[in-house]
This record gives sequence, structure tokens and C-alpha cells, in this order.
Amino acid sequence: MEHPTANDNVNLSAYRTNLPLSVLNGKTSSGGFDESDYYQCYGDGSSMTSRPSIAVSAYGTLDAPPHYDFYANSQAWGRKRRFRPSLHQLHGNPEDDSRPPVYEETEGGTSEEEDEQKEPPPEPTRFGWVQGVMIRCMLNIWGVILYLRLPWITAQAGIGLTWVIILLSSTITGITGLSTSAIATNGKVKGGGTYFLISRSLGPELGGSIGLIFAFANAVAVAMHTVGFAETVTDLMREHGAVMVDKTNDIRIIGIITVTLLLGISMAGMAWESKAQVLFFLVIMVSFASYIVGTIMPASLEKQAKGFFSYKAGIFATNFVPNWRGPEGSFFGMFSIFFPSATGILAGANISGDLKDPTVAIPRGTLLAIFWTTFSYLIISATVGACVVRDASGSLNDTLSPSTPCEGVSCQYKWDFTECINNKTCTYGISNYYQSLSMVSAFAPLITAGIFGATLSSALACLVSAPKVFQCLCKDHLYPLIGFFGKGYGKNQEPLRAYLLTYIIAACFIIIAELNAIAPIISNFYLCSYSLINFSCFHASITNSPGWRPSFRFYSKWLSLICAVICVVIMFLLTWWAALIAIGVVVFLLGYTLYKKPDVNWGSSLQASSYNLALNHCVGLNLVEDHVKNYRPQCLVLTGPPSSRPALLDLVNCFTKNLSLMMCGNVVIADSSPSTLEKASSNSHISWLNQRKIKSFYRGVVASDLRCGVNMLLQGAGLGRIKPNVLLMGFKKDWRSEPSLASHNYIEILHDAFDLQYGVCVLRMKEGLDVSNPPQSHVNQGFDEGQNNINTISPSSLIRTSTASSVTVDLEPQLTTVFQKKQGKKTIDVYWLSDDGGLTLLLPYLLTRRNRWARCKVRVFVGGEPDKKDEQKEEVLSLIKRFRLGFQDVEVIPDIYQNPQPVNVHHFENMIGRFRVDANPKQDSDSDPPRQQEAPWMITNQDLERNMAKSLRQIRLNEVLLDYSRDAALIVITMPVGRREGCPSSLYLAWLDILSRDLRAPVLMVRGNQESVLTFYCQ
Repeated sequence: MEHPTANDNVNLSAYRTNLPLSVLNGKTSSGGFDESDYYQCYGDGSSMTSRPSIAVSAYGTLDAPPHYDFYANSQAWGRKRRFRPSLHQLHGNPEDDSRPPVYEETEGGTSEEEDEQKEPPPEPTRFGWVQGVMIRCMLNIWGVILYLRLPWITAQAGIGLTWVIILLSSTITGITGLSTSAIATNGKVKGGGTYFLISRSLGPELGGSIGLIFAFANAVAVAMHTVGFAETVTDLMREHGAVMVDKTNDIRIIGIITVTLLLGISMAGMAWESKAQVLFFLVIMVSFASYIVGTIMPASLEKQAKGFFSYKAGIFATNFVPNWRGPEGSFFGMFSIFFPSATGILAGANISGDLKDPTVAIPRGTLLAIFWTTFSYLIISATVGACVVRDASGSLNDTLSPSTPCEGVSCQYKWDFTECINNKTCTYGISNYYQSLSMVSAFAPLITAGIFGATLSSALACLVSAPKVFQCLCKDHLYPLIGFFGKGYGKNQEPLRAYLLTYIIAACFIIIAELNAIAPIISNFYLCSYSLINFSCFHASITNSPGWRPSFRFYSKWLSLICAVICVVIMFLLTWWAALIAIGVVVFLLGYTLYKKPDVNWGSSLQASSYNLALNHCVGLNLVEDHVKNYRPQCLVLTGPPSSRPALLDLVNCFTKNLSLMMCGNVVIADSSPSTLEKASSNSHISWLNQRKIKSFYRGVVASDLRCGVNMLLQGAGLGRIKPNVLLMGFKKDWRSEPSLASHNYIEILHDAFDLQYGVCVLRMKEGLDVSNPPQSHVNQGFDEGQNNINTISPSSLIRTSTASSVTVDLEPQLTTVFQKKQGKKTIDVYWLSDDGGLTLLLPYLLTRRNRWARCKVRVFVGGEPDKKDEQKEEVLSLIKRFRLGFQDVEVIPDIYQNPQPVNVHHFENMIGRFRVDANPKQDSDSDPPRQQEAPWMITNQDLERNMAKSLRQIRLNEVLLDYSRDAALIVITMPVGRREGCPSSLYLAWLDILSRDLRAPVLMVRGNQESVLTFYCQ
């Protein structure tokens, strides 16, 4: 069949392939991607490979157009969730039987039980921006301070400074509102309010600590607003002569009863709580109207006796300046009392989980609430300051008498309150009478109703906010013993247990029964929360993370930073000891979280900042040349899977932890495929290292052979100047029984490392290094520890795919090695036989800086002549002292150059016997080039004679090690170097074998790159 071209005027849909709908939509079954649909997607059963021309049709590919489901973490009820096809599904060979690796996009597969649901889950109550945020914030801001303390603050600070206090508070809350809006619009917001915003922005460390503090502050705020309500009720009772016990205990009794009723409303559900808030809002609006009308109405004699004269310029002028009284009589004293009344701006954000669209509702509702409440505070402060004098007696007999001297602004209006002012017995006026707004109002009971509405609505909002925040914190399991309170009930997942906890805390503070004592307590907690919210916005902006894309653009990172600093400064200016306590609690909780390192990853700005700092520092290192004083052994450790050679890791960790780079290298010898790439890069290796508390990077590569893979690591590992300079590997103990090519590649790895200017270390232990399981696939064969202990990566042991298509990592067991134990008063014997630049001395020094090696005595052995033994000892000791290594024990071995015992020489000859070429000097000479090309591991007589001195020296050194270091904790010895073309690989391996054989102590053979790593100069 001919295929239509772009110019053919035909209906292309006629040629659309009959792909299954599940494939076209990107859907998968519960077990993941159904490849049967992928491979057999045509009615005739033919595969895509048999019909390539149709497969490339734009209408029949697996490629799916952009869709919401591809980016969402949840799915809508009633339909299966779509999944983006994986890269393996798009470009892999359809005939390949290997399954693709597990992808994150398949984690939300729908189970069969969920598919069988016939009814949708109940829809929880959701609120818009007016009812859910603006009204809630306004009610929480219009608290008890507005009605009971704002006139008194105006009397103390004067109208001018009161406006400064109001505007300063509103500036802080306004900038915080902008920061909150930016954070709330940078992604989908869930329940948890302030804690959720901070923790997902700054991480669990700061988020968790501020979550606890903010939840506690809201619980205390419940007590503050409830006490304000109880004060009003008590005052009304006393005016009518009703007293239960006394004023303080009456406040306590009424407060406990009130908070209990509010608890009942809260536990009834968000719908009932929201209806109650709307009712309170209407009551407050009516009370405001009654107050404004009252200020305009002419003052009656009774009101004049209490200090109300309607709008008077003289009263305004007098009340414009401050008149400090009492212990709280200062600017910051008044600020500390007023500021909590401006702190309800997060009431809407705290129920973010109950909003229809938090990213729209939180910015719009919060900012409008701040504007209207600030406006109302300014109006009430100015009007009450222009209508009511500071002091009045309330007595109708205190009219102005011509014969009596009169003091105060009331004299201008024919009232004389001089006596009560001088005697300080005035009971009315805005300096003395907390119910001044009721007295001014056109209808006093409406103000009382407004007080009830404001206090109860604020208490109710805080009583809802605290449990919601605390519930989210409990569900994240950042702290112990609090998970019990995270359980939710009903369709809204109401935190009933957290409600009870908040009730208990509020009841404890209600017992204080003093509003002015409670208000400053929570001021520091709120300021601390606001400071961190602003810092979160600044930090997320300054890191330039691509993930910081808030849809709310009207914020400034510098304003956020300034506001964060101002909040901290004000904390100390208000109550320095309370600020220290708040900061101390944050630091303590921060330290606990840093110590515990919770297993969460929220993409915080701290992660982005860490990346920026690391990147900038890495780039900055390129501008500075290396200096010998700053040399650090940065180690590339050929471990295979890290769990297979724990002893090698533990030793290297002893001299790299918190000091230098350590990178574990793993070479998987196989053809490149998704399954082998998954094995090489499996996160289980990193998890195993983290569980063992080893600070190391991990790099796995897939290569056709070991040497090629190690070359990839040697040349590609690291970043800039942070790259390995020392190669560490285990000794190949089975080199005689393994294929000769494997042994040759092992030695070639050493030569490749030397060519790339690496230092090289080889560790040998009597019991071996490899602790891996019997093999299922051959990996890293070049540095195995035994014929029966070849490195393996078992597909079933590292990755297990669950039925929900999620990845579960099974970690290898943590085996204890000798390098994890305290070494006691043993010795570290260093055989500094050849100068390699000082690496042989530096590594033992770094070991002794660790606690487990600190008590070990370092003994340095050097070769020498019998007649110059003392002189050579002083010379080496003087050199070591110049290096400031602290090694005091130096011993010269004069018999190191003697001939070895014949039995050991015979053993060495047997060791290399199977690698010898038939003895014929002429043949040796003629066959040397072919031997180097075809079998470079074979040893000719010419090779043996050329390297006889080195061979005998290694045999003799083994005898010396057995004599001097039989009981050492560790032997560090300079490793011999064989020429690439002059020393066959089998002979070189025989040197390393004979040098370190039959020793009980671990042997670390070290060879630096012949460049100095030690210096005794200071520049």
C-alpha cells in the first residue's frame, strides 16, 4: 500500500493505526506498563517492527500530548490516571525481552480495589477566598485588643505614636503577607498552613521547629482571646452586682466554660465553625456602625461625666501626644500589647487544606484583610482620641465651679476632674476605663456584642488553626511521641486529638486570668514565625532555583529580608528574655532535627542553596593553583558494590572522613542495557553507605571489561579540582588460578593510574576483603578476593518491585570489620623504603587523628647500612620532625639488603612457574616482541634476570615484615613499581604477593605519584 504524502488530498485518519486506547492515552495497568499492548497493537497481531511505515505516523505513536495527570501526584475519582510513556518504551527495541526500570510516573497506579469503588468518596467542605481567608483573617485580627485595649493604648502613646504602632505592626504583617502569598503560590498548597509553607520552603529542620512554636502560640492565643471575653462578661456582672467568687476567679470560671463551648463548635466540623464565623463578622460590623454613630451624636451628661464630649479639637490635641503611665508605659510596652492584635494574618493560610484554591485565596484574602483591619484600627484610634479625655470621675457632681482651680482639658468643657486626677482615683476616661468604646457607642449592648464576637471569633480561629498546623507536623513524623495527635476523623480529617491538646494548653493559660500578662508571651512566638516566613521568601528568591516560580509577583526579596531582621530586633526590644527563650527553642529543635536527619525530601530552598554554594566553591577552586600545604588524599576506591568490601571502605573512611573526597567505584561488566544501567546506578549503594555513616560518593559504570571501566572512572570521576588523586583497590589474591588476562588487566589498571599521575594503594588482608554472595553475574572480576568470591549484583537482592510499582530497596547487612574497632596500644608500622613524595607517611598520620587509632604507636622503618645506622636514624628523624607528624620512633634496618632465605626464593619460583617461557636465550630474544603482544604476562629468562634484584628484595622484605611487624595493627609499606614494558604483569603481581604474604596484620602497599605531599615550609 502506498502511503499518502503531505500533498495527497486524502483523509489521513484512514491510515491511523489501531493502537489500544490504553497505550494511546499513556495508561498502564496496576502492574505497570502492559507491553503486550505495545508489542501486539495491531488487529492482525503484527508487531510494530513489521510495519515501520505506519508506526511513524503522527497519529499512531506512543508519544502522548501534555496532560495534567503526567505531573500530578494523585488522581481524580472515576477514571484511571494517565501515565507518561517511559524513555525505554519510546526508544527501546520492541523485541527486547528486558523490562524497563521502574519510573516515578508509575507510582500512582490504581489498585483493583480502588477500581471497584462504585461511589465517590465524600467531598470535604471547601471555602473560597472571602469566607475562608478574608473574613477569617479579619475576625482573628479584630480581637480583644481592638475593643478593650486600643483606647487605653491611645491614651498611653497618644494618637500619633499609636498610629506609628499600628502602621509598624501592619508593615510587618503586610510584608509578611506578601511573602506568604509568594510562597503559597509557588506550587500546590496542602493542609498545615504556616508549618507547611515554611517546611516545604526551608526544609524540615526550620519548618518543624517553627511549626511547633506556631501551634503553641495559637494555643496560647486561644487563652488570650478567651480571657478578653471573660473580662467583659465579668465587668458586666459586676455592674449589675453579680459576683461568683472574685474578679480573677470569675474570669477563670467563665474562660474555662467558654473555651469548652468553643471546643464543641470546633469538633462539630469546619462547616459549623465557618457559619459561626460569618455570624460573628456581622455582629462586629453592626458594633462598628453603632460606635461611629455614637461619636457623632451629642454627648449626654452621663457620658460627659465619664469623659466623652464628642469631637473636640482640644481633646484631639491633648491626646495626640503620649502620657506614659504604669510599668508598661513605654513605646515598646504598648507595641508588645498591641502587636498580637495584628497577628491574625495567617488564620486563612492555617486552614489551607480546607480552601478551594489556596494559591488564589491566600494572597487575595490575606492582603485585603490586612488593609481593611489597619484602616479600622486607625479610624477607631483617631476617633476615640478626639472624643474622650484621658481621665474622668464619672460623677455628675464634678461640673466646673468658678471658685475652684481646674486642671486638664475637661475644664474647657465645664467639667472639673482635678480631684480624681491628683488622687489618681479616676475610674473613667480612656486611661482608666477599658469599656470606653461601649460608653461612646450609640447603643452600648452592640459594642458588648462586638466584643463577644471579636473575642470568640479570634479564639475560635486560633482553636482551629493550632490543631491543623500540629496535625500536619505530626503526620510528617519529625519528632517522637507526637504522632498520636496526627490522626484525622471524618471527611475533613479533623484532628480531634490535637483539638483536645490545644484545649488543655489554652485552659492552663486561662488560669493566669491577666490579659496584659498573656499578650507579650505570644508576641515573640508570632514574631519568630513571621521572621522565618520572610526569610523563607528571601532565601527561595536568592538561590535562583528554577523551581521558584510564584504566580504572585508583588513581593521583594529585600523587603522580606529587612522585615525578617526587624522581627528579630523587635523580639529583643519587647522582651529580651522571652526572645532568647523563643530562639533557644528554635535552635534546640533545629539541632534535634539535624541530628535525626528525617527521611523527607521536599525540594527546599536550602537544597538549592547548598547546590549553589557547592557549585560556586567548585568553580572558585579553579582560580587557585594546588599547593602542597593543602594536599588531601582524595580517594577513588574500587569497591564494586560498596557492601562487598566493607573493610576497604572502613579503612579509607578513617583518613578521609570530614577531610577529603572519597568515591566508591563500581564497574559492571556487561552490555549496556536499562537493567545493567539500573544495577550500576542503584540507590541501594548510596543507602548502604549512608546507613554505615560513611561520607562517600558512589559512581557506577557499565563497560565491556574491567580495565575499560576503571579508565572511565580514573578520567571522568570528580568535578574540577575536587577529583580523586589516589586509587585504592584490594589485592588480587586469586591471580594464579584466574585467567591470565584478568591478572594482566589488574596490573594494567595500576599502570593506567600511574600514567594519569594517581597515587596507588593496594590493601591486603589475610581473611580477604570480598564478603559478597556467590555470583549470579560477574562484576569487577579484576580485583576479586578469591575464586569463590566473585563480586555480584543480584537483581533480586538490590531492587524489588512491588505491585504498586514502587521501588523498595533491600540493603545488604552491615558487617563489622577490624577497622571499626578501637586498636588500643598496638603499632602502625610504616616501611618508608622509597621516597614517593611522602604519601606513605601522610596516610598513617591521618589515621592517628582518629579516636580508634589515636593510642597506636607509629614506628617508621627505613633501610640503612650497619656502620651508619645511628647517623641515618638521626637524619630520618630530623626530616620527620620537620614535617611535624609527631612520629618519634624511627628504626634503621641494616639487614634489609641481605639475600633472602633459599626456601623463600624457591617458593617465589614456584609462584611464577606456570608463567615462565621455556629457557632458551636465543628464543627469548627472538620471541620477545610476539610475547609482549600475544601474552604480555609470560615471563622470559631475560625478564627475570633484568628484575632479579627487585624480586629478591621483595622476598627479603617479606622476611623482615614477619620478623618486625608480626603483632602490628597495620603495616604500611612502599609499593614497588614495575616498568610497563620491562616487567611482565605476572611478575609484578608475584612481587606484591610475596611481599605481603603470611602476615596477620592488614598490609597497605602505598606508592605516591612521586610529587611532594608533605612540606616543612610555610608558603
